[in-house]
Amino acid sequence: MIREWKRIFSIPNFYVILLVIPPIIFLFYGFIYQKQFAKELPMAVWDEDQSQVSRMLTDMMEHNEFIQFTQTVHSNAEIEKLMKEGKIFGAVHFPKNMESDVKKNHQSNITLYTNGAYLVPAKMIYKGAAEVIIKGGLAVVLQKAEKQGMSAEKANTLIQPIKLNTTTLYNPDFNYQMYLTPGLITVGLQMALVVASVLILNLEFRRNTIDELFKISTSSSQIVVGKMLAHLCISWILFVLVAYVVFPVYELGKPKTDFNFFLIYTLMSLACIGIGMMLSAISNNLLFVTDVALFFTSPAFVFSGFTFPRWAMPWYDRFYADIMPYTHFLDGFIKLYFMELPLSYATPEIFKLLVFIGITFPLSIVFFQKKVNQYLKENRV
Repeated sequence: MIREWKRIFSIPNFYVILLVIPPIIFLFYGFIYQKQFAKELPMAVWDEDQSQVSRMLTDMMEHNEFIQFTQTVHSNAEIEKLMKEGKIFGAVHFPKNMESDVKKNHQSNITLYTNGAYLVPAKMIYKGAAEVIIKGGLAVVLQKAEKQGMSAEKANTLIQPIKLNTTTLYNPDFNYQMYLTPGLITVGLQMALVVASVLILNLEFRRNTIDELFKISTSSSQIVVGKMLAHLCISWILFVLVAYVVFPVYELGKPKTDFNFFLIYTLMSLACIGIGMMLSAISNNLLFVTDVALFFTSPAFVFSGFTFPRWAMPWYDRFYADIMPYTHFLDGFIKLYFMELPLSYATPEIFKLLVFIGITFPLSIVFFQKKVNQYLKENRV
């Protein structure tokens, strides 16, 4: 273990992947979402009605945190042109005679344009504009009912007999920094641990240091466990960096969850190290095992269900997600960190991570012992 510690801090392959790149990446991830919310998205207004109602709705939208009117247009062509140029994310069209149609109890259609190529801004504009238009429409009808002599309370009940109250738990403000930064940081940790771990055993042959290692021990179990402990310690250093430096800097820290976070993070680290060492024990081809590690870990964020639910994926994608430790870590992390639930709620995820550990390390020992025996036999000859 001590020897492996020295190698980690002296071989660039290790210390760059484990100690140099991660802190830089973690800080950049946080900076991306430091505004926390996507507000004041530029929009255009096309007002053919030029009425009190259209002006009222425009003002109401302007006060919505997601919307900022930056352009005035007079046709569909202008809207498309501005969207193609990236100057607006959406537009709203108030048709002619809208106010008069409302007063005559005729339906009037307001058109909301959004750019579906930018999915998140499009949904935010729709959410903000829909709320305003619904409220504005109700306000117009309410005002008309009051003018006809109906009391405000009765008119309000008649117009909106059922009122919806929403309660959003665990990230009520839809804070993008709170939502995405922890997920991106932890998937980055998984990649660093797996990529570094695939070098642990076969790098001994590549750097011609295997004889030096065998002077300490020729038992693959001792070698695997000793090296694993050294890399686990490095993963704990990264945990301290994330939990007590990066998260507090971006106000993401949740001290009550630290122990549970540490536990499930340690299991993920062991699972990642186990996968890497298993690959390293199977093949001495450094380029091949590194490619396999990158191929295996790179899509982890997409398949984990963080941005799209796994139950909606085809069965083969769900299977691919299940053979990545990050998927199960993330399920447990959401429960323990975001939802601040007791450790017992993450029992299924803990069990699955233990299965990874229970399979990969024994296989690493078996495969590497074969290499050890073969090497010793050839050298005796």
